[in-house]
Amino acid sequence: MSSVSIECVAREGCRIGESPVWDEKEGALLYVDITGRKVCRWSPVSRQAQAIAVDAPVSSVALRKSGDYVITLGTRFAALKWKEGLVTTITQVDKDKANTRFNDGKVDPAGRYFAGTMAEEIRPAVLERHQGSLYTLFPDLSVVKHFDQVDISNGLDWSLDHRTFFYIDSLSYSVDAFDYDLQTGKIGNRRSIYKLEKEESIPDGMCIDTEGKLWVACYDGGRVIRLDPETGKRLQTVKLPVDKTTSCCFGGKDYSEMFVTSASDGMDKEWLSRQPQAGGIFKITGLGVKGVAPYPFAG
Repeated sequence: MSSVSIECVAREGCRIGESPVWDEKEGALLYVDITGRKVCRWSPVSRQAQAIAVDAPVSSVALRKSGDYVITLGTRFAALKWKEGLVTTITQVDKDKANTRFNDGKVDPAGRYFAGTMAEEIRPAVLERHQGSLYTLFPDLSVVKHFDQVDISNGLDWSLDHRTFFYIDSLSYSVDAFDYDLQTGKIGNRRSIYKLEKEESIPDGMCIDTEGKLWVACYDGGRVIRLDPETGKRLQTVKLPVDKTTSCCFGGKDYSEMFVTSASDGMDKEWLSRQPQAGGIFKITGLGVKGVAPYPFAG
């Protein structure tokens, strides 16, 4: 086992850092600060993050085949032109609900953008239940709603053979699997593959490695855990120096580095003084596994 090392690479202190995505073309890490209303791009060369301010909570960012990015912003799917700092709405969801917003989102292997909603939080992880839904934005810019009654729509990814969709609704304390049809983007046959233990707290963002194992960031658990979706067993735990770990992705030249986002919202002065890196972006090396490059939105 190579030795695992953890470094805080961006200390800007996001309120809710989320949705890390490696942009291979730019050689940089994208991520968002949801309540800070910023889309950020961190360069390992300059070791600096650039940020674009937006007009609503921005909960996920994804690459776009035609260049630049797509984001989930409030209850909108939107396009982001980085150089111009220009955001244009593609379409809106949850029109019948006053107090929801998008949360995590990710592009599937066919170039469709999956993203889910949740009720606006009263305080972290305290919110009106069952207000969220899971949606897909297709490359033709049409939207499909898969299901509703979601608490906090969160981590998502696809198996290496593209036959299984993995999904987290945080307050179910479960990582779920669905049968997945790559041709149509349809999902079905939902089942739980892992229930979180008490000290792991709340499952949040998630990614997959090239061995087909899942990595889940545990909010308030201060860790990422590696799971075998076939056996439902936890294989590894990597603890971080902050409690509010939110999401993870692989990146770097060969996708052998893991990046973990974190949050500082909901922490008082005393808690923050114990965890001064809360809200930072962490790089984990020496895991001995590589990740899968993110898929770009095909629309």
